Amino acid sequence: MKEYRVKPGTKLDLGKFDPDDTGDYTKKEEGKAKAKAATAERIARLSWLQERLYANASRALLIVLQGMDTSGKDGTIKHVMSGVNPQGCRVATFKTPTPLELAHDFLWRVHREVPPKGHIGIFNRSHYEDVLITRVHGLISDKQAKLRLDQIREFEELLSESGTVLLKFFLHISKEEQRERLEERIHDPEKRWKFSVGDLEERKLWDEYLAAFEEVISATSLDHAPWYIVPANRKWYRDLVVADTVVTMLEDMKLQCPPAPKDVDFDKLKIT
Repeated sequence: MKEYRVKPGTKLDLGKFDPDDTGDYTKKEEGKAKAKAATAERIARLSWLQERLYANASRALLIVLQGMDTSGKDGTIKHVMSGVNPQGCRVATFKTPTPLELAHDFLWRVHREVPPKGHIGIFNRSHYEDVLITRVHGLISDKQAKLRLDQIREFEELLSESGTVLLKFFLHISKEEQRERLEERIHDPEKRWKFSVGDLEERKLWDEYLAAFEEVISATSLDHAPWYIVPANRKWYRDLVVADTVVTMLEDMKLQCPPAPKDVDFDKLKIT
């Protein structure tokens, strides 16, 4: 797989990343079929690795999904995590803070959703919304944004030191691709429930959001909490990149099966 990881200290320019990129899978239908087959292999491998993670119960995996509206966060979860046991996986979505959440620090509601050891947690949007939407709409000052980024780095360092492995994905689509997906939601009665007039207002701020993402990702892609820029115009390649990255990270944990109970002689054990 091509390397999409943002190296620490990099000043990110999203304009240099092609949302249409499909890596080595360049031939249209043939490449798509091969990519889907490779994704299926990784999903099967992910199922096995998740069982090891759950049985071992010494580490946790937190997957953060961010991107523009229609970038495919829901679709990524649906396809990549299709083979995962729901007992050991939880998805959290962060929308407009409630009055109770606003009465606490901005990370309070996030920390409550961090997966326990042995589990996979997926953030569909995340704590980064509090330095993206708020910044673009002028709800916080530059000074407050810098402070929040410092707090996010410290928060993610705490998670890492406590046994949680972080993977953060920016699903990168083009403005034209977003237009097509929004139009599909408008014209397809089965998808109209996904449409919000607010999406059109946010689309007007496309450049402002890109600039905010570049700043945030540059400031928070670290060795223990890396960001990956995922080309997402082609859904089948998006799924492969995410699945491959998740599987690689779990394999790097080198999780072992926990030992059998010492007080049981399995050779002599008989069930009647």
